[in-house]
Amino acid sequence: MPMVVLETERLTLRAFTESLIDDVLAVMTDPETRRWLPLPEPGRPYTRADAEEWCRTTAPSMRASGEGQQWAATVTATGGFAGAVGLLRTHWPSLVTEVGYWFSPRLRGSGLATEAVTAVSRWAILDQEMQRVELKAATGNTASRRVAEKAGFTFEGVERNAMPLHKGRTDLAVYSLIPSDL
Repeated sequence: MPMVVLETERLTLRAFTESLIDDVLAVMTDPETRRWLPLPEPGRPYTRADAEEWCRTTAPSMRASGEGQQWAATVTATGGFAGAVGLLRTHWPSLVTEVGYWFSPRLRGSGLATEAVTAVSRWAILDQEMQRVELKAATGNTASRRVAEKAGFTFEGVERNAMPLHKGRTDLAVYSLIPSDL
């Protein structure tokens, strides 16, 4: 995928850099973020080394490999780190990808996650010609499910016992956005 900067009304979506390591660490060690994201793997704490790996290696290599693309979401007016949004599990032969995101606890409820997800999913469909963008959220993660709905995704159903979390597994609500939805 090409590295692009996307701009919305309030956000600049750009590449992760080393300057964001501390910001990534702060968000990814937030208990509510950790509740729904089994990163780096279930049951293991998120460390500074994980944040360094994400900013220096993981996020850039996803784009280079074609697996997806990760953007650091920054508030345009201040330059402050807001969170992350990205495409993952991209399957080029079928033109299907998945959008994922996580945002700073201090900005939750601001509509920024919806703004970022909308921009990235539309870029995937309109510029990369994806035929399906999926969004999956734990069924109990009502905030993420609201983001999907506000971004125009259609609820399709539940994948039972689909994702490991830190204590057990969870069902995932599956949403999609296709070109005719735009």
